[in-house]
Amino acid sequence: MLKIDLVAVGTRPPPWVVQGIEQYSSRLKRDCRFDILEIKTSDRKKKQSVTIHQEDEAKLIGSHLNAGARVIAMDSRGKIWSTAQLAGKVEAWSQQTNHFQFVIGGPDGLADVILNRADEIWSLSNLTFPHFLVRVLLAEQIYRALMLNAKHPYHR
Repeated sequence: MLKIDLVAVGTRPPPWVVQGIEQYSSRLKRDCRFDILEIKTSDRKKKQSVTIHQEDEAKLIGSHLNAGARVIAMDSRGKIWSTAQLAGKVEAWSQQTNHFQFVIGGPDGLADVILNRADEIWSLSNLTFPHFLVRVLLAEQIYRALMLNAKHPYHR
């Protein structure tokens, strides 16, 4: 069975995000194991550089990354894929591993060490989204890609 993790910086999402994630995670249960691994955001009250905050978060992110997993970093510098392209990638990745980890950074994005560790860097859009909203969008797109691969009508 496929295992998909959202490794996401930020805790205590608003209720509407939790409800959105629950909508898709319940639908995904028959096709995969879907988990969110929340990482504590670096304390922005401390007057440190953006790089230091990113590196603090990167250490925690790195501790959750699995050596055998396909790691996909969510970053504005990544490539933009269509749903059909994502579905094709999921199908191809499934030939190599059954564990995918999508990484969502904190307020300042991901540290270079995480981007360099990633197997893929994906951008959902040229638009900037709140990081909690990205969780919902990502869950929906994963569900849509799996339904497309299963030839289920949802993807239309």
